[in-house]
Amino acid sequence: MGYTSISKPRSALRARLARIEGQVRGVRRMVEEDRYCIDILTQTQAIKSALKRVEAEILKDHAAHCVAHAIKSGDAKDQTRKFSELVELFSRYGA
Repeated sequence: MGYTSISKPRSALRARLARIEGQVRGVRRMVEEDRYCIDILTQTQAIKSALKRVEAEILKDHAAHCVAHAIKSGDAKDQTRKFSELVELFSRYGA
């Protein structure tokens, strides 16, 4: 759907996601090893927090690049589409 540049280097986002992936594998091991529930829940909270940071970074970049590009372009259809995408995202996920 057009302009999709992420200002934060994609390598930094990939590295963050790889750490999250490792955390998820760690939680799976904890469950398999029947570890203490609170320890598992602590780790799942850390994962959720890390995912929220990734989400915030991508959303910030979307606003700074994709939405800004639509506004600068003067293309009313593109502006409406970008706005509608954000409204749909927020209404679907309560972001």
